[in-house]
Amino acid sequence: MPGVAPDEHKQPITMLADRVLVQIPQSEGERRSRAGILIPATAQVSKRLAWAEVVAVGPHCRTITPGDRVLFNPEDRYEVDVRGEEYLILRERDIHAVASDRIDGGTGLYL
Repeated sequence: MPGVAPDEHKQPITMLADRVLVQIPQSEGERRSRAGILIPATAQVSKRLAWAEVVAVGPHCRTITPGDRVLFNPEDRYEVDVRGEEYLILRERDIHAVASDRIDGGTGLYL
């Protein structure tokens, strides 16, 4: 737009296909071991899955909605910065579990 600085003009974002935009809560970055040792967020733990909150979903996502918490492998992700906030982009098929109040005991399987 003429006369508008790039930071002042904000465009809406739409996720495509089966992509899921999530954000890991800041409180889950650091954690403590059972012995009380503080483990920084940058420490690599092999085969550890992580929880994140869903911010947006693409039109082909069938079981996930914004507001859900999802369990995923941190190695199966793409990092993105949107307006100074850190987000991750995942595929729906790379998500291992969904935690949500709306789940009514279904199997979660694609049948």
